[in-house]
Amino acid sequence: MPELSPRRRLFVLAICCMSLLIVSLDNTVLNVALPAMQRDLHATTSGLQWTIDAYTLVLASLLMLAGSTADRVGRKRVFMAGLVVFTVGSVLCSLAPNLELLVVFRMVQAVGGSMLNPVAMSIITNTFTDPRERARAIGVWGAVVGISMAAGPLVGGLLVQSVGWRSIFWVNLPVGIAALLLTLRYVPESRAPKGRRPDPVGQLLVIALFGSLTYAIIEAPAAGAGSVLPFAAVALAALLGLLWYEPRRDEPLIDLRFFRSAPFSGATVIAISAFAALGGFLFLSTLYLQNVRGLSALHAGLWMLPMAVPTFLCAPVSGRLVGTRGPRLPLLIAGVAMTASAVLFAAFEAETSDVTLFIGYALFGIGFGFVNAPITNTAVSGMPRTQAGVAAAVASTSRQLGQTLGVAVVGAVLATGVGTSSYRVAFVSAAGPGWWVLVLCGMAVLVLGLVSSGRWARRTASRAAERLASDEVRSVVGASERA
Repeated sequence: MPELSPRRRLFVLAICCMSLLIVSLDNTVLNVALPAMQRDLHATTSGLQWTIDAYTLVLASLLMLAGSTADRVGRKRVFMAGLVVFTVGSVLCSLAPNLELLVVFRMVQAVGGSMLNPVAMSIITNTFTDPRERARAIGVWGAVVGISMAAGPLVGGLLVQSVGWRSIFWVNLPVGIAALLLTLRYVPESRAPKGRRPDPVGQLLVIALFGSLTYAIIEAPAAGAGSVLPFAAVALAALLGLLWYEPRRDEPLIDLRFFRSAPFSGATVIAISAFAALGGFLFLSTLYLQNVRGLSALHAGLWMLPMAVPTFLCAPVSGRLVGTRGPRLPLLIAGVAMTASAVLFAAFEAETSDVTLFIGYALFGIGFGFVNAPITNTAVSGMPRTQAGVAAAVASTSRQLGQTLGVAVVGAVLATGVGTSSYRVAFVSAAGPGWWVLVLCGMAVLVLGLVSSGRWARRTASRAAERLASDEVRSVVGASERA
């Protein structure tokens, strides 16, 4: 891709951030609408989980395919296709007559969404080649998540209260169309010199792993452990199949060599942990504020501001810290703040007091604001630029998998705890174990942030990058000799 002027680079960043905005808004707006959807569609707790997890599950399953496809056929082309499919899926969701079709249309949305974030991150990585400039760009990227968290609950609450929950999907239409037209005009096409071949076996194994694991977790409270045991067995078999099959392919869907880098492996697990905490946090908070406290959708959205505003303010600060001092300090701040927030709810029932509820939300917002930039920067830094799409896709997959598991596990714990008791009476005590799950997620961010950012970790990253680069050169030379 030719070197762009500073102004053009910023314009490309803005266009890529528009795609992140509609995907992130879709998640935060939907959470505020859950109680209204529950009443209108007569959904159970597991039904609400599926409206979120059907989307994140498909997204997680297809992100690596989208990343490698974009590297092969062209990032701009795949990005534009994603905008079209996501926008059409949003229209279908707004027209869904029942819960089952809403879940199906959310999956359509996810097919489009899988072509957006990892491809946009790959475009950014190839546009901003200077490490410090790239770290700042990723900080701006992370701030967009904060904007969506700040605007999503308010916009969603206002739309749900004044128009109805179906209107939350209309927000995606003008942004999606504008991003599509601007991409066509301003974003240059780019692709890897040597794109990866499709890996259908690996793709099917990923879908089997994520799908069966999520189904087993969500349906276990209602169906019983015995009924979901076959799905757990399928998940285990798919995982073992991936570990056996992928290293034997010349161009695997998941390049396990990436995980020889301790920072990359750490960033992957940190992403799963942080976004599991986010998914569980939003799920519990939304249901508590509206179904237990009896707040309207708009008032519940206002209560989310103490979490959303710090996320928005801390994300660019985190990006600058990563660019100047590396990922360790932002990750430590994130781990401490997220753990402290979850402990307030788990041990002290912070939701029962306005003051502690505010403090718990603010702490979580600070932690989540600091965690995104180091995850993304660590995932793509040090990797060959030709594999930027694949590396970014692994990071994005980790985020979506984490959010899927967070909603699945916390929702299953909540459903088990509530049982047949009065929802309002049993909610706080039933949510307690779920908050302890989030404590473990915060501690994982803290510990892994410390371990994966030291000198030993950086040495493993250098060795992994050198090995990847040398293997890539040998592959290109071998291909030219065969030709």
